[in-house]
Amino acid sequence: MEKKTVLTGDRPTGKLHIGHYVGSLHNRVKMQNEDSYNMYVMIADLQALTDNARDTEKVRNSVLQVALDYLAIGLDPEKTTIFIQSQIPALSELNTLYLNLVSVSRLERNPTVKSEIQQKNFNRSIPAGFLTYPVSQAADITAFKATLIPVGDDQKPMIEQTREIVKSVNSLYGNILVEPEGVFPPEGQGRIPGLDGNAKMSKSLGNTIYLSDDEDTLRKKIMSIYTDPDHVHVESPGKIEGNIVFTYLDIFGEDKEKIKEMKEHYKRGGLGDVTLKNYLFDVLNEVLLPIRTRRELYAKDPEAVYEMLRVGSEKANVRANKTLQEVKSAMGINYFNK
Repeated sequence: MEKKTVLTGDRPTGKLHIGHYVGSLHNRVKMQNEDSYNMYVMIADLQALTDNARDTEKVRNSVLQVALDYLAIGLDPEKTTIFIQSQIPALSELNTLYLNLVSVSRLERNPTVKSEIQQKNFNRSIPAGFLTYPVSQAADITAFKATLIPVGDDQKPMIEQTREIVKSVNSLYGNILVEPEGVFPPEGQGRIPGLDGNAKMSKSLGNTIYLSDDEDTLRKKIMSIYTDPDHVHVESPGKIEGNIVFTYLDIFGEDKEKIKEMKEHYKRGGLGDVTLKNYLFDVLNEVLLPIRTRRELYAKDPEAVYEMLRVGSEKANVRANKTLQEVKSAMGINYFNK
């Protein structure tokens, strides 16, 4: 049976957090270890520059951090091609070609872009590269003719926009590209709230738990989590709805019966927030300990990590350039490679 091609990735603007893990990272490792898939995982540094062009050092430093997180969660460069976006020239050229097929009004209607523009307070000072980054994502996906894209729920509009571009290219120039499908987390786990109760865990909001957080940092962050503001006394009944500790336990805790019992105890009173948070610490620390340990090991040899990225980028470049030449030939602009 022919393998399906999978593409996914992250913007390097810092280390990855548990929201990334829930949103798509666990899906990547699972798919990597099945024989049905060819896996490509991209560190999207060009997309990171769309709103960090004045801080290129931040992006550069984050490339290594994201690569370490990938290796720490179990991505294997022998099974998965891990590469850096900016090292694949074909992606930028495909992006340029696709921009001619998308209107500004369509980009402005993209719900994910609208939300991020509001979050970053761009108003009308939107970097052009930021507004058009859904087209860049379409170039990334189609360059590898990826059929499956493991992402969080917030990326659904991006997948839809890619599908629109694929349809436009195929209708105008012939059946060249492949329409991708998103692979999303289980219902209710596509996005987890931040430590402060904000609907989204985000580096820019400072409400994250990083995959690399040590035990002391993890404990401090968990103890700061938003729970029920009216649960002042241990004996008082507490609310489950909107209680971030229980939200995290529902996602990461394996002992569902114990968590159910704790919810009932909390609602009737007699279960304190500190006890609840200590249990969450044990649950999350068990998840993060092997990730943290592997990360520390890989971090001792950054040169080896960069070499892995170089090899992966060379492999990805060959595949992406093949698609670029096919698209240019179909458009009639591949003048010297017929």
